[in-house]
Amino acid sequence: MIRFEKVSVTYADAGRPTLQHIDLTVPEGELVLLVGESGVGKSTLLGTVCGLVPHFTGGTLRGRVTVDGRDTRTHKPRELADLVGTVGQDPLAHFVTDTVEDELAYGMESLGIAPDVMRRRVEETLDLLGLAELRDRPIATLSGGQQQRVAIGSVLTTHPKVLVLDEPTSALDPAAAEEVLAVLQRLVHDLGTTVLMAEHRLERVVQYADQVLVLPAPGEAPLMGAPAEMMTRSPVYPPVVGLGRLAGWSPLPLSVRDARRRAASLRERLADRSAPLSGSAERKPDASRGQRDPVATLSKLTVRRGRAETLRGIDLAFSPGETVALMGRNGAGKSTLLGTLVGMVAPASGTVVVGGLTPRRAAPAELIRQVGLVPQEPRDLLYADTVAAECAAADADADAAPGSCRALVSELLPGVADETHPRDLSEGQRLALALAIVLTGRPPLLLLDEPTRGLDYAAKARLATILKGLAADGHAVVLATHDVELAADLADRVLIMADGEIVADGPTAEVVVSSPAFAPQVTKVLAPQHWLTVSEVERALAQRPQDSL
Repeated sequence: MIRFEKVSVTYADAGRPTLQHIDLTVPEGELVLLVGESGVGKSTLLGTVCGLVPHFTGGTLRGRVTVDGRDTRTHKPRELADLVGTVGQDPLAHFVTDTVEDELAYGMESLGIAPDVMRRRVEETLDLLGLAELRDRPIATLSGGQQQRVAIGSVLTTHPKVLVLDEPTSALDPAAAEEVLAVLQRLVHDLGTTVLMAEHRLERVVQYADQVLVLPAPGEAPLMGAPAEMMTRSPVYPPVVGLGRLAGWSPLPLSVRDARRRAASLRERLADRSAPLSGSAERKPDASRGQRDPVATLSKLTVRRGRAETLRGIDLAFSPGETVALMGRNGAGKSTLLGTLVGMVAPASGTVVVGGLTPRRAAPAELIRQVGLVPQEPRDLLYADTVAAECAAADADADAAPGSCRALVSELLPGVADETHPRDLSEGQRLALALAIVLTGRPPLLLLDEPTRGLDYAAKARLATILKGLAADGHAVVLATHDVELAADLADRVLIMADGEIVADGPTAEVVVSSPAFAPQVTKVLAPQHWLTVSEVERALAQRPQDSL
């Protein structure tokens, strides 16, 4: 269905090709998962399939990419629209109309599909993606995850032969991600749709893939094959594969079910070790946190949007040195809560105090000394022409020593040149740059909205190290996230929201172990023991039994 013949892509002013040595075939009716570290060219490869590369993004495409016989170099994206459906990393850039139902119908209108067929397909897609209750909603009022589902739905209604998806579950809560993946499975198995998908959250998708395409470091030829085989060679892999590598299992498990069937001996080896929930020093709460003045408090906070209450009766305090994961389904109110802490959202009632300031009334110059927010859309913070200029501006705004921001960028994004334009970065790289800009000011309260969207496992590990260091220095870190693996690794407190209310608040191990929806893979595999991450298991196995008592 998709054929790459000696394909390479080189952008203007780039020192080396973004892609090269691509020579392979994606069969019809298969789900092929594209994996690789941030910046290796996954989005560029997807763009060659739908014609965005080179017709929209520019650059020089050598070789030949054909989809069902059509050459994407000679056919522009509009000439491929009936054949290829594309959803990029940024759903907002995808939308043309204002409401959900209109957006689902727009692609079919462009292709001249009969009105009765359009109506039936819209209804089918609303049901498939759980969007029926949102059909009349303005897209601008939806959460990031809801917008992601609308973007996917808008290409499904045209019934394309090929779906090209870039991080399709990155903004979705675990339940919504499972729904989307179930839809993709039905399209592949029942309708013979070919799906080429890039995704960093491999723990969600690798078990559904028919084949895995690994993009290694630039300049190296790609690898493609069965998922279990590719996971032994891939530089990135999900926790369940990491656990299998640690335990020496062969073939490697791809799902929690496969791993549980083989984990009996591993559970026996861990039985006499002390799990984190049982009192490991790494997970013990800092007794002094509750004795220090909080950096932020919310009291009886209520927020309304129109007649609907998006937050109701929120009472919270965030203490210096704690890392809090704010979790819950899409639309639960997580981003709204973060918005009240930086003054972007006005309370209908109740109070919000950050560093002694009321955010809605504080001068911006004062507020940024107390709180920093990295939004879901990193481009909102990026306005300069080069990475170096962004970093220089961040240093000046934060009164930091020259080079402070650039040092953070180098830690999060090794190898990114100073003269690179932010728009030429991948979504994950732009997010890392925005993180570095906000971290430069080292505010007492740091807020992050979906901070791992577009980041691979190595970049997430680097981010976690930085955030742990900030927490150790006394900063409070609050992250709204659907990434259960990040919460398990980083947070010492988890809040779960539902319909604008806090429904759970407690130590990470207690909250996630008791919640099947938010439990990490290691917890599911090794239950009823209370382990959260592969690194915890690795350290425990390295101990002598008596050392953990």
